[in-house]
Amino acid sequence: MTGIGFGTWAWGNQLLWGYSSGEDDPDLKATFAAAVAAGLCLVDTADSYGTGRLNGRSETLLGQCLRELAPASRPQLVVATKLAPFPWRLGRRGFLKAFQASRTRLSGHLDRVQLHWSTARYAPWQELPLLDGLADLVQAGEVRELGVSNVGPRRLKTLHERLASRGVRLASVQVQLSLLAPDPIRSGGVIEVARDLGVDVLAYSPLALGVLARPPGWSPGQAQATALRSGLYRRLLPGSESLRQAMEAVAQARGASLVQVALNWCRAHGACPIPGVRRPQQVEDARLALTWTLSDQERQHLDQISLSTSVRMPNNPFQSA
Repeated sequence: MTGIGFGTWAWGNQLLWGYSSGEDDPDLKATFAAAVAAGLCLVDTADSYGTGRLNGRSETLLGQCLRELAPASRPQLVVATKLAPFPWRLGRRGFLKAFQASRTRLSGHLDRVQLHWSTARYAPWQELPLLDGLADLVQAGEVRELGVSNVGPRRLKTLHERLASRGVRLASVQVQLSLLAPDPIRSGGVIEVARDLGVDVLAYSPLALGVLARPPGWSPGQAQATALRSGLYRRLLPGSESLRQAMEAVAQARGASLVQVALNWCRAHGACPIPGVRRPQQVEDARLALTWTLSDQERQHLDQISLSTSVRMPNNPFQSA
């Protein structure tokens, strides 16, 4: 059974998460400390996290937290960031400045660098030189591990083969995976291919941006949310009612929460969920999820309902096949 990590997409994001530096930063730093104390094994960020003038804010905040981390706790935590293949980042050295800037914002704490998304669908000529450049950084000892993100099963095989030909291990593939985004668990999907290749799977948005944390009958008017998240709630809550009822039944039988059920469903499929956390109390659900696992019968029942549910999380437009 895999561990649980945490993500920092919301750290600096005003548009979707309503970030406010004056109000949120103390809570975010307390959340980081709680997550490390709870044994969460990986923290994920990206050089593009943070909207507008706050671009890079997530890495900067995380770097501040890492500077204050007790030395004894550091080896237990994998620090991972993602570099965006923007159109102006070209060639084998196209990520070099971005990598150095990310490492600086992270106060030198960086274990895994990841390609943020695949360009295979719109600029296939761009992707492999950038990947080779990341592999160069690993072979030069600048960073320990390399991962990819938003890559489908066919592209995963191609990128894995490219790196293997150079003797570079592909550590992880990060994809959207939740009970409202179950495609990776299908036969021939990313989960199966990654397992065959020996690549770890990181599940982002395992709570479907909070939808799967809402009990049956919950109304969007019961909590404050940005306009974008409120729209997502209005779209997904009615169609996911039966799914959340099934989750609630498991949660009640386990003396657990819907969040714990959602996280453990990902773990039951061999993926490490990386839920976004902004408050210390959110970490508690992740900590408690590590104390139990779904039975095969529970997982199969949730699989069946998930795959038949009519509503789905929006697909990432950069996800490759």
